[in-house]
Amino acid sequence: MTDTPVHLAVDLGASSGRVIAGRIEDGRLQLEEVHRFANDPVMIQDSLQWNVHGLWAEILEGLRVASSKFAAIASVGVDTWGVDYVLVDENDQIAAPIRHYRDARNNGMVERAFEILGGAEEGRRRMFQATGLQFMQINSVFQLLSAVTHNERSLEIADGYLMMGDFFHWLLSGKRSIEATNASTSQMLDPRTGKWQMEMIGELGIPTKLFREVSLPATVLGNVQPSVAEVTGLKDVPVVLPATHDTASAVLSVPVDSFAPERPDWCYISSGTWSLMGCELAAPCVTDLCSELNFTNEGGVGGSTRLLKNIGGLWIFQQLRKSMQRRGNEVTWESMVNEAEAAAPFQLLIDPDHADFAAPTDMLDAIDAFAEETGQGKPQSDGVYYRAALEGLALRYRVCLGMLEQLVDSEIKTIHIVGGGTMNALLCQMTADACNRTVVTGPVEATAIGNIAMQMVGTGVIGSGNPQDQATAVLQARQLVRESFELKTYTPQNADRWDEPADRYVALAD
Repeated sequence: MTDTPVHLAVDLGASSGRVIAGRIEDGRLQLEEVHRFANDPVMIQDSLQWNVHGLWAEILEGLRVASSKFAAIASVGVDTWGVDYVLVDENDQIAAPIRHYRDARNNGMVERAFEILGGAEEGRRRMFQATGLQFMQINSVFQLLSAVTHNERSLEIADGYLMMGDFFHWLLSGKRSIEATNASTSQMLDPRTGKWQMEMIGELGIPTKLFREVSLPATVLGNVQPSVAEVTGLKDVPVVLPATHDTASAVLSVPVDSFAPERPDWCYISSGTWSLMGCELAAPCVTDLCSELNFTNEGGVGGSTRLLKNIGGLWIFQQLRKSMQRRGNEVTWESMVNEAEAAAPFQLLIDPDHADFAAPTDMLDAIDAFAEETGQGKPQSDGVYYRAALEGLALRYRVCLGMLEQLVDSEIKTIHIVGGGTMNALLCQMTADACNRTVVTGPVEATAIGNIAMQMVGTGVIGSGNPQDQATAVLQARQLVRESFELKTYTPQNADRWDEPADRYVALAD
């Protein structure tokens, strides 16, 4: 049992969760996975919901294991995906079903919101000016508008709104909070002031009483509450807010030597089920061009802005594996990549953000239908499906890179890829080739690293100790990442051969 203080990151993704311990030894950040578990949504009646009770049980188990393994636990914090939320009542009970962002009740809510706010064009303009966010029907505001539209009684009895990370911090500490980076994904927050857009929220019929002032990353909520201490063995362990939105934590881990530069020459891709591609800026970019290109301004650490585009990510590739398994073909990730590499390039072009691929019953069937509809013909081998999923993603990155350079008025020379997608070397090389840019990959566990780093800021391990000087803390955290984890560089090869497929892809996407 080590005496070195460890910080526990509860890292919840849309398909799995982990409890990871992090500690500094010999000047390097060491990670150790303590507990891993699945995060599978469940269909209840006709709605897709998160199994938060199961997740909480797994979190407690992970904390119990950590408590028995490490002598000194310095803090614990939770990061999660964005947009989803929990409503709680005055008796500190869950007031409503906890819906999955892919639930069908969100259909049509973007258009409905625009109409309420003045019509298709005026409503869109007002909402973007108010929030600076990319329009996606998964965003919290549209989920809440659906609850209003369907007269859900939960809105009458709820007196608090918690996003997913806040929910688990509440269970850990007994304290309610709404952390700023995740709140920024709701499409209800003013990116310039960090305040809720109460006028717009009220106009949409959403009760404004639900929303409290947001809390910044590195805030210490207090120690774990007695019921948690009794079950887990954690005694007097502070609960510290990381950047609870997983992408905000991941961006903190990008191994660069700058923070929110005025003219960025690097961008990031946080690569997993979703890909988040963007630049770190000192201030939001709420412009007509940003609205036209449908980019989003989300909150980052140290008051920065994550100007980014949400992209379908490895979702299609992951769902192809499930489709194969349904057909009795137990493929592995490695075999899928090998078959993709062996397949001829550009036989099938697909857009990872096409609506047909958002939540199909079967991804293979959806791709077959898309191929027929676009006159491309049904793939003749499994490898073509796999390669198309990766090539489509690399081509989407190419398009988004061009948009980013327009928005920041600067040439992006290096693309940093962090997260699980860095382990797919074929995709990383495709990205370098399609974008004709140097790609640097790593760290893999970027989200957990960023979570732990911000806990270290909150507990005084990293930074100046001045809560107003998080820029220094970010630079120190990034230096620690560079000194602790192996990075890999991909240089463009045969970039010219991507030009013609890129033209076809753009025409297809349009």
